[in-house]
Amino acid sequence: MMSNCDRASQATLRECSTLVDLLRYWASGLPSQRAFTFLGDGEVESCCLTYQELDNRSREVAARLQSLGLTGERALLLYPPGLDYLAAFFGCLYAGVVAVPAYPPSNKRNTPRILAVIKDAEAAIALTTTSIHSKVQSLLIETEGADLTRLQWLTTDNLAQSIGTDWQSPSIDSGSLAFLQYTSGSTGTPKGVMLSHGNLLHNAAVTYQLMGHSPESTVVSWLPMYHDMGLIGGILQPLYGGFPCVLMPPASFLQRPYRWLQAISKYRGTSCGGPNFAYELCIQKITLEQRQSLDLSSWTVAFSGAEPVRSQTLERFATEFASCGFDSTAFYPCYGMAETTLIASGGYETEPLILKTVQKLALEQNRVVEVEAGVDLQDKACTLVGCGRSVPQQQIVIVHPETLTRCAPDEVGEIWVSGPSVGGGYWGRPEETTQTFQAYLTDTEEGPFLRTGDLGFLSEGELFITGRAKDLIIIRGRNLYPQDIELTVERSHPALRANSGAAFGLEVHQEEKLVVVQELEFRQKPDIEEVVRAIRRAIAQEHEVEAYAVILIKPGKIPKTSSGKIQRRACKAGFL
Repeated sequence: MMSNCDRASQATLRECSTLVDLLRYWASGLPSQRAFTFLGDGEVESCCLTYQELDNRSREVAARLQSLGLTGERALLLYPPGLDYLAAFFGCLYAGVVAVPAYPPSNKRNTPRILAVIKDAEAAIALTTTSIHSKVQSLLIETEGADLTRLQWLTTDNLAQSIGTDWQSPSIDSGSLAFLQYTSGSTGTPKGVMLSHGNLLHNAAVTYQLMGHSPESTVVSWLPMYHDMGLIGGILQPLYGGFPCVLMPPASFLQRPYRWLQAISKYRGTSCGGPNFAYELCIQKITLEQRQSLDLSSWTVAFSGAEPVRSQTLERFATEFASCGFDSTAFYPCYGMAETTLIASGGYETEPLILKTVQKLALEQNRVVEVEAGVDLQDKACTLVGCGRSVPQQQIVIVHPETLTRCAPDEVGEIWVSGPSVGGGYWGRPEETTQTFQAYLTDTEEGPFLRTGDLGFLSEGELFITGRAKDLIIIRGRNLYPQDIELTVERSHPALRANSGAAFGLEVHQEEKLVVVQELEFRQKPDIEEVVRAIRRAIAQEHEVEAYAVILIKPGKIPKTSSGKIQRRACKAGFL
């Protein structure tokens, strides 16, 4: 089936029904415009691709996959950060092959997850580069219990340019499966969310609309390319809008956060962001001298999502970087997940930040009691950041997790989402798909909805996130949010590493108890008993509960997902 954009070179963007149409559209209309630039060390340009060059390389990969008879199969993408990954990803789409992005294992510790993905997706082939092929293949083959007899391998950075002419346009449409976005795996075996071309184009269109993007926009991203925010927000969004994107390896940002803001300054980045911790890292690690070299006045959308958005972080970042031209009105809190393609809620770029201060005690009882401005409740209140409204053509409802009925406006419940950006379910998991993607309200029979597993409430249409249902710690009838306790812990002593702690509940003699696992900072050799006392004291003072156990571990040892989120259930399993 010939795609819409192949039929008419004058086709409009709206007529593109697949990502193949989309890239072909820009390759035809703006062939020589630079689309993607990669800063290999986070500072110096190491390679770039125009729309035409990306189209050419994608056709080369696609032609090879088609010649191997792999149309309809799943292809695992194992690439180091770089533009070879883009050619492989779009090459799969061009061939009608389902892409499965993943992070290449660097040691035996992270091979089990890749093997679980290979097995779950029933991958027929693994695509990679010549530079890491041997190492990655050896690591996987040498892992105990690995069965890779069916898996073929293909390096895509050494294909002959001439084979691109053999490419055949695939028989795909908006309903065709584009790729599997594997969830972080914090609840056990990773699950592959099925995302269609239609899901991706709808999410791209509403993101473009809400964030006020234009051909003059520029994305600067350090986010992992194999993860939903990095791939869909950092790569597919600028491709949708036909504006440039500057990429860098995640490690280059984590090692030296200044590189990200330096690139925003140099390339006049307009739409750049990440999880809350990225802004915290910039506050902590970028010196006064470095700030004096930055011009952040071009930055109009500083999105924050994927983990709790903290009002204190936004306030401190705005204060620290105001002298660099950063405008606090650029902050763009949003909410989403792999199951909703990416963004599920967000405001319009021109709208102000919405904060709401509520009573902690009421929140612990699933009630929303707002605190009036000027009332000093000290540590008995918390300020929540609004994450916008439901994106266009979609619906968000707040539901009682047990009764499956709609909550009252002043009640906290589970966030349910419906609409064109919601994925098709989990690959090969019909029961879990039914449970998660096909929920109905029992009182009105409205549905189907996606059950997000996250807790929150709506206030005049604005979504506020309060926690995650499955991670709630309930002690003596009080709902305690682990992320709040984790923040208290990391701030309790200078020897503790930020964003590297887990709090979870544990049943002891039919009673819920609080356990904390926390990493020490690198090169710190503190008095362990003193640190534990500081943690216990801070938890008791701020949350009025006693920690049953406090475990201190070495840096880099706490279980995290591929996107850097704490795996609380894995920590609990390790503790037990």
